[in-house]
Amino acid sequence: MTMREQILAALAALQPDHLDVLDESHMHSRGQQTHYKAAIVSAAFAGLNAVKRHQKVYATLGELMGQFHALALHTYTPEEWAEQGVAPASPTCKGGSKHDH
Repeated sequence: MTMREQILAALAALQPDHLDVLDESHMHSRGQQTHYKAAIVSAAFAGLNAVKRHQKVYATLGELMGQFHALALHTYTPEEWAEQGVAPASPTCKGGSKHDH
């Protein structure tokens, strides 16, 4: 099972109305299966600010969090998603990794 598939499987616990996980490792210099972007729409986020939503996602992922470098989170309630409809595009990596020579 790929890391993306593992992330998808774990986040299913949030009973999302919409869930999209993209492997964006190709946009970075650290290798494969290291950088991800997740758009999660769940009623579980109702009444929570961005920090609490992210903490909920981190807790749901548990030990998986230590198996990749970065996760860009875009968390929405169903009502917010109905208005927004799409997660913002990720910026281009500008490097700066300690792994760059």
